[in-house]
Amino acid sequence: MKRQLILLIMALFAAGISAQNIPQHQSYSSLYDLLDELANDGIIQINSAIKPYSRTFIASKLQEASALDSLLSKRQRADVSFYLNDFALETGKLPFTRFDVVDEPSTKVSLWHPGVFYRSGDMWIRMTPILGGEILKNKNGSISQRTVGAELMTQLGKHFTLYASLRDNSQSGELLSKGEKYAQMKSPYTAKDTLMRLPSYLTQAPGAAYKVANGTNAGGDFSEMRAGVYYSWDWGNIGYAKDHIQWGDNYHGSNILSGNTPSFPFLALNLYPFKWVELNFFHGWLTSNVIDSTDYYVQNTGEKSYRYRSKYIAANMLTFKPMTGLNISFGNSIIYAERNIQLAYLLPLAFYKSIDHTLTMGSENQNSQMFLNISSRNINHLHLFLSMYIDEFSVKRLKASNPESNPISWKLGGRLSNYPFKDWSLIAEWTRNNICTYKHFIPAIDYTSGGYTLGSYLWDNSQEMYLALTCRPARGLFLQGSFLTASHGNEYDYIHKDILKIISQPFMKDKVWTNKTISFSANYEVINNLFLLFNVDSSNIEGHNATGAKTYGEYRSNAAGYLSMYTPEYLQGKNLTFTLGLRVGL
Repeated sequence: MKRQLILLIMALFAAGISAQNIPQHQSYSSLYDLLDELANDGIIQINSAIKPYSRTFIASKLQEASALDSLLSKRQRADVSFYLNDFALETGKLPFTRFDVVDEPSTKVSLWHPGVFYRSGDMWIRMTPILGGEILKNKNGSISQRTVGAELMTQLGKHFTLYASLRDNSQSGELLSKGEKYAQMKSPYTAKDTLMRLPSYLTQAPGAAYKVANGTNAGGDFSEMRAGVYYSWDWGNIGYAKDHIQWGDNYHGSNILSGNTPSFPFLALNLYPFKWVELNFFHGWLTSNVIDSTDYYVQNTGEKSYRYRSKYIAANMLTFKPMTGLNISFGNSIIYAERNIQLAYLLPLAFYKSIDHTLTMGSENQNSQMFLNISSRNINHLHLFLSMYIDEFSVKRLKASNPESNPISWKLGGRLSNYPFKDWSLIAEWTRNNICTYKHFIPAIDYTSGGYTLGSYLWDNSQEMYLALTCRPARGLFLQGSFLTASHGNEYDYIHKDILKIISQPFMKDKVWTNKTISFSANYEVINNLFLLFNVDSSNIEGHNATGAKTYGEYRSNAAGYLSMYTPEYLQGKNLTFTLGLRVGL
């Protein structure tokens, strides 16, 4: 009877929130960590394979947890109450603030929890500033980063939502003045001089379209515009947005859709018709970085300005929930480069490889993928998951006598929360990416956008082990210590006619790049959306000579060349790197 009463209370709270959709960006890591912790403890249920979550979904889960406060620790109750204040508009009220310039029943303009907040009936508006600065320093020098922008969210009646988020970023410092020379190095990747972030760098720093600066402390600038409009109803939503999408359970970077490329525009459909199933679909416009010689503008001088070839992605993920705590998700995607959108790929519940075989019969196929994600929270306090990205698969390759390997990425991991010690969590995650995973012999339809991989940041022929210990000792304070060991093997081009020879090579025959990093980070949210950041990394990132015989399709360099290809100069070798930052907004 008690359990039924609790479920009734949870249902009433959920019913009090309209099914609006404004995504909360996954960079709000401390909030997402709390939701994951509450799910591991069995307080709430989430589908952690699909991110970002909507703000109304998060608000409903925080309210569910608040209704079960007797099951929460003192710190969890404080965190839930704290974050609920940030989602006040979604729950029908104005947030609690201090130092208000305007304080009316329907309007607040505040300096402490900075922003403008308005609510009247089914309509509300939220405008918040984005300001931030970080200083990164190690023995090689320093880098400063600055972010300025603003964010607007609004609900227009019971069904429509709009949001826009613009930030301008600048990076400068003596460590960036030599970045341009590496852009000219021969590489299997499409690369421009993006300074702290080249597409070939094996780092989880977000990709960006930089404007390169000149001078001693060169650096560069980039802006990021995210926006969207959604129409929502009780069991779903449809919308058009430009944002980041992350698919696949992970604690250290997804191997399905990482969300680390520059944001791209997409049409989205998300359906939740029953408690035991949901469908997520999007059709996106990617950046190919491949010149189309037949598509150009003519300048007034007669010169031609060529355009990139069109590139699209369609993807779906169907999640079944056969029992509480168990989610089984599978889906597929296709990347294609036609002149116009192929309407067949707007079908949300389809197997795109089969459609491709029909549409391209007698010619070269497009680039299709399959996904599998299994997430279990059936043991209290414990989350276990498997995430798979499949480029190609053949049962014959599973035989021990067959040297060929399927181009597949595996990720296995888990998190133990609040056991045996409250407020502590232990995370373990292993990733393996086989040879030629994420690659394609036609650059216009490879698994990238703007040159950046859509999947694992390690690309192919690589492996990673990640361990972390986290602690949340007080409201808003998130501490984490972690150990990472990652390696990358021989670099291969995808040569179509010789692909069977290439995928028959031993996995990581030679380790040409290794990364061993011990990290400690502290993140304190002083008030809603005001963050203090501190991070220290003890890293040893090295390149290594390949000692085995060079094989066909292999890109061969020396230790220094591999290191420069995969790692920005300021992180090469042994370093103790400190980062200190202050941020208003995300």
